[in-house]
Amino acid sequence: MTQSVWDATSLPEFSNVDPSLVAADLEALLERNRTDIETVVAKNQQPTWATLVTPLDEIHDRLGQFWSPVSHLNSVQNTPEIREAYNACLPKLSEYYTELGQNKALYEAYKALADSEEAKTLTPAQSEALTQTIRDFELSGVGLEGEAKQRYGQISARLSELGSQFGENVLDSTHAWSKLITDEAELAGLPESALAQAKQMAQAKEQEGWLFTLDLPSYLPVMSYADSQALREEVYTAYATRASELSNEGKFDNAPLISEILALRHEMAQILGFDNYAELSVATKMAESGQQVVDFLDDLAVKSKPSAEQDLADLKAFAKQEHGIESLNAWDVGYYAEKLREQKFSISQEVLRPYFPINKVLSGLFYTAQTLFGVDIREESGFDTYHNDVQLFTISKNGEDIARFFLDPYAREGKRGGAWMDECRVRRRLEDGRLQLPVAYLVCNFTQPIGDQPALLTHDEVTTLFHEFGHGLHHMLTQVDVSSVSGINGVAWDAVELPSQFMENWCWEPQALAHIAGHFETNEPLPQDLLDKMLAAKNFQSGMQMVRQLEFSLFDFRLHREYQDGIQVQDVLDDVRSKVSVNVPPAFNRFQNSFSHIFAGGYAAGYYSYKWAEVLSADAFSKFEEEGIFNTETGAHFRDTILANGGSRPAAELFEAFRGREPSVDALLRHSGIAA
Repeated sequence: MTQSVWDATSLPEFSNVDPSLVAADLEALLERNRTDIETVVAKNQQPTWATLVTPLDEIHDRLGQFWSPVSHLNSVQNTPEIREAYNACLPKLSEYYTELGQNKALYEAYKALADSEEAKTLTPAQSEALTQTIRDFELSGVGLEGEAKQRYGQISARLSELGSQFGENVLDSTHAWSKLITDEAELAGLPESALAQAKQMAQAKEQEGWLFTLDLPSYLPVMSYADSQALREEVYTAYATRASELSNEGKFDNAPLISEILALRHEMAQILGFDNYAELSVATKMAESGQQVVDFLDDLAVKSKPSAEQDLADLKAFAKQEHGIESLNAWDVGYYAEKLREQKFSISQEVLRPYFPINKVLSGLFYTAQTLFGVDIREESGFDTYHNDVQLFTISKNGEDIARFFLDPYAREGKRGGAWMDECRVRRRLEDGRLQLPVAYLVCNFTQPIGDQPALLTHDEVTTLFHEFGHGLHHMLTQVDVSSVSGINGVAWDAVELPSQFMENWCWEPQALAHIAGHFETNEPLPQDLLDKMLAAKNFQSGMQMVRQLEFSLFDFRLHREYQDGIQVQDVLDDVRSKVSVNVPPAFNRFQNSFSHIFAGGYAAGYYSYKWAEVLSADAFSKFEEEGIFNTETGAHFRDTILANGGSRPAAELFEAFRGREPSVDALLRHSGIAA
C-alpha cells in the first residue's frame, strides 16, 4: 500500500484541548524550543540551509501546531475557560517571540548563510525567505541593546495583551445587549427571514417573542427594513456605542486601550529608528512610503467624492419627496437606501435570499475554483470538531490531494464577529523530505438555518464567502515548500487582499451565477429579470461605499502617522470625515472603539490595503473580462503566478508577471461605476 499524501499532516484535535493544561503545556513547549534553538545555533558555525533553516522551521511549526487550535477556539468558541487559558499564554508567547526576534547569534547565523557560497544555489523561494527573515530580525530590534532592548520586550508583551482585551471588550459589549420584542406590531417592515430568526433566537433562550442582538445577521435587517424609527434608533445607538463609555456603564470601554495602544506603537517605532508607526508598517509592504499611501487615498477620495455626494443627494431627495423626511438620521440611511433601491431596481437582498441556499452557493464556488484553477473539492466526514456546524473539505489536483480546509459558516454566541481565513497548517518540506500539506480555517458569521430550511444567504454573504475562499486558495494552492514564504506567509500585507477581492468578481457574473444560484425548493435558476435588476443595482451607492472605506483607511493611517502625545482620536476621525465623508455620523458614534481590524487585528496602519489590493484585483480581473471569465488558460496563469508563488517573490513582480504591466486604477473605478 502506498503512503498517504496526508501522512505528514495532522489535523488539530480540538477535543483534546484542555484549557486547564494549556498554559503549563505551552510553557514546557517553549522551554523545549529554546533549548533546541540554542543547539541549532551552537552547531552552525558555517550554516547551511539544511542545518539552520530546516530544523528551525520544524521548531516553529511545532509551536504553531500546538497553538493553532487554542487560538482558533478562542475566536469561535469563546468560553470563560478558553479565554482565561488564551490570555494566560499571551505574555509567554510575546516574551518568546521577542527573544527570538532579538537573538543575535541566530541573526548572525542567517546573515552568514546569506553571505555563503551556498546562498548562490538557493531556490528563489529560499532566497526570498532568507531576505525577509533578516529584515524581520532588524524590524524586531535585533540591534537593540540594554534599556531599549528591555523596553521593546515590555511594549511587545503589553501590545499583545491590549489587542486581546480590545477584541474581548467588543465581543462582550456586542453580546451584552439584546432586545426582546413581544408586540409584533413593532416589527412592521421586517422580512419573514428576520422574524423567523428572531423567534428562533428567543426560543433558544426559552423566551416568548422575538429576540434581537447586535450580531450582523440580526442587526442589518432591523437597520434596512424596520418601519419603526424608534426601534432603528435604539438598535443603531447600541451598535454605534459598543465598547465605549456610553454603553454597559463603561464596563467594556476601549478608549483607554486605544490611547495606550497608539502610544506604545509610536514608542516602538521610534525605538526601531522610524519617525512613526505608519513608516514601520510600510517597511514590509508594497507601498514605498507613508506619503505614497496618503497620496493614493487622497487621489481616490478626490475621484470618488462627487459620486458619493450625488448618491447622498439622491437619497435625501427620495426620502423627502416620497416619505416626507426632512432630515436623514444615521439610523434612517440604511432604511431609506433599501426603499430607494427597491424603487429604482425593484430588488432587495431578501428577494434574492431564496436563490442562495448555502449548499448551492458552495457547489457554485467549487465549480468556479475547479474550472479556473483545475482543482476538485470534496467534503469529508468523521473528523475531530468543536461544533456541529463545522465542515471539512479536501482539495485535490490531478487526482492527488493537495490541501484541506475547515468551514465554520454561521453566527453564534461566543464567536467573534466578521469573517476571516486563518492558517491551520502551512505547506512545507519536512526534515525527512515528506511534504506537509496546507490546511486552512474559513470562518463566517452567516444567518443560521431556520427550522428545516437550509441556510439562505444574502448576496452580500455570498460575496463574503467567495472573498474568504480567495484567501484560502492563496494559502492552499501554493507550490512553495518554505514555510515563511508559503501561501499567505511573507506576502506584502497590501497585496494579501488581492486573491480574496479577485474572487468576489464571480458573484456578479451571469455565467458564474448560473452555478451559484438556485432556488432552495426547486433549484430554479435566478430569473433573468432578478439577475438584470441585481446587476443594475450593483453600483447602487458605490460612491458612498467607496468614501466610507477611504474614511476608515485614512483615519487608521493618519492616526499612526501623525501620532503625538495627547492626540485626540476623535479629532483625527472628525478631520478625515470633514475631507472625505459625505454622511457624517452623530456625535455619540464611537466607531473607533470597535475598529478591531486596526486595534486587535493585523491591519494597524494597513487598513488601506483593502483599497490598494482592490486596484490590483480589479485590474487582474479585467484580464478575464478580456479573455473570458472561465478561460482556463487565464485561470491557470493566475494560479501559477499569483497563487502558487505565495510570498516567494515580491507582490509587484508577480502582478506584472500576470498582467504584463504595472497596475492601473481605471478598472476599479469602472467596476465601481465611478468615472476616472
